[in-house]
Amino acid sequence: MEKNDFFREAALTICGNLKIEEAMLSLINVLIKVMPVYEIFLQYYDKEFKAMRTIAHTNETQYSRLDLLTPLSKEAIQMTENPPADRDIFLFEDPQAFPISKEMQQFHRVQSASLIVMALKGIAETIGYIVFLTDETETFNDTHLEWALMLKEPLVIAMSNALRHREVLKYNELLSDDNRYLYGEMRRLSGDEIVGANFGLRDVMYKVQQVATLDSPVLLLGETGTGKDVIANAIHYSSSRSDGPFVSVNCGAIPETLIDSELFGHEKGAFTGALSQKRGRFERADTGTIFLDEIGELPPQAQVRLLTVLQKREIERVGGIKTIPLNIRIIAATNRNLEEMVQARQFREDLWFRLNVFPVLIPPLRDRRSDITALLQHFITLKSKELKLTAIPKVSPDAIDQLLDYSWPGNVRELENVVERELILNPSGPLEFKGMILPLKKESGSLQNHFPDTDNLDEITSQHIRRILSKTAGKIHGAGGAAELLGINPSTLRNRMKKLGIEYGMKS
Repeated sequence: MEKNDFFREAALTICGNLKIEEAMLSLINVLIKVMPVYEIFLQYYDKEFKAMRTIAHTNETQYSRLDLLTPLSKEAIQMTENPPADRDIFLFEDPQAFPISKEMQQFHRVQSASLIVMALKGIAETIGYIVFLTDETETFNDTHLEWALMLKEPLVIAMSNALRHREVLKYNELLSDDNRYLYGEMRRLSGDEIVGANFGLRDVMYKVQQVATLDSPVLLLGETGTGKDVIANAIHYSSSRSDGPFVSVNCGAIPETLIDSELFGHEKGAFTGALSQKRGRFERADTGTIFLDEIGELPPQAQVRLLTVLQKREIERVGGIKTIPLNIRIIAATNRNLEEMVQARQFREDLWFRLNVFPVLIPPLRDRRSDITALLQHFITLKSKELKLTAIPKVSPDAIDQLLDYSWPGNVRELENVVERELILNPSGPLEFKGMILPLKKESGSLQNHFPDTDNLDEITSQHIRRILSKTAGKIHGAGGAAELLGINPSTLRNRMKKLGIEYGMKS
């Protein structure tokens, strides 16, 4: 075989595959044309462990991706750390006579009559070694050294790329693990237990518990800012799909011309600008949950394709002909009246029927005022950490009346924004919310509130119940009673009072 032809074929083989173990399999089938090579090992010296780390192995028929550390004796370490400076390639005519070759053969359980070791040197240091082995009957000679040495530069490039590729994969795995951890921390800091779950959102959370373990579609209904995304998260992370992805899509935020591509993906060349294949949100949500927020904003053609997904649990990318099966759970949400939209022919009736299997109505904040105090405490604590305040400021007692009497048209989201704005303007407290220009909701009487100097939820709840009982003169059930104002069942309130040590008939 001509040397130029050999070098061209071998170099293309070595550098043509990022997976170096696969490249080694192709290489050995080129090398056997000019030398009696039986096996190839690729390895590098791990200074931290003072051991040889093998990353790939191949023979004529199969390859292996490895990550094996071979412990070395002091003699083998000395030989590895102090190689001759004037040579990059070595012929071992008797591998058993040298500690390093003897120990490596014993570790990998191979026998070779001779072997060639070539150091792959980068700019500053040796990055690895490639080891060519014969079988027990044939041996290498100086001519074989010349053939192997021709491949030094492409092998250095391949080895360097392989190590960097593996490092990228390792960091990618670490990043994914960090993301999972940080997401869990974020959920913990924001509160795994939804604020209001035992009061204003008690009925909602009961429905969540009922439907979470199933795969039925859920339709979340409620005004903007009521926390529909929080409830969708609660459903997903309470289900058997909690280890799968949770993909959130705001249907109203995606331009109509891109909605199909975003949801269902596209094939390369499907339209102008589609330079590569793209997975859509549905495909990314496979084995998990997709949350379609503002479903009422979905354009007609996307409604048709969504109906197909709900019926068949499969999609086709834009410009594609391959059917892709899906294993997903669909949660939709809207602040619009879909039934009226159906009557006005703005929303498909058959799609509405498919989505409306299990509707959950999330009440506005003005209808669950019992949650305002707890939400206020929650957001003050959360935003103080986000803004890196040295201490959590207190709230002026006079401000509580103002917040409780406000109608909150923007719901929980508006309350969160109001808290953050006040913390920015007045980080040391007390928080008075004077600059918020909150119009008071006109009601007879007002609550004489005192914001609790505690982060303990039971203490906050106890003080809030006592204030409500003071307002109702100790009345628990019936019209105008504390249970009605708190939005909970009278028996639930009595049980909570008993747990918190609040006496019945208490007026102040």
